[in-house]
Amino acid sequence: MRRLLRVPIGATSLDEDSTHRIFSASILLSALRCLLSYIVFPVLLPVVGLAKGVGPIIGIPIGVLALTFDYLGVRRFWLADHRNRWAFTALYAVVGTMVAVLLVIDLFDVLR
Repeated sequence: MRRLLRVPIGATSLDEDSTHRIFSASILLSALRCLLSYIVFPVLLPVVGLAKGVGPIIGIPIGVLALTFDYLGVRRFWLADHRNRWAFTALYAVVGTMVAVLLVIDLFDVLR
């Protein structure tokens, strides 16, 4: 896992507070992405006659940003040598997979 995340063996350990901050930011971005994709764009905005077809255009950059933060977040847990790094890696894998699937769906919608 360290090789995959480009974490050098014997690297100095990072501060756990900053590690938790980046975790919170990445999960928040992923949650925002899902909230926009499943509630705001398909349900709320069309009800008031706005944002028809805008969801994928906004979802793509948010998805890319969320995946970037997910990668940085899991890497940060490994750099910090956090005691729960495997659990957070599994959580990031699940969240990242969901965001990646939504990103692919949005890309197909835009390219259609």
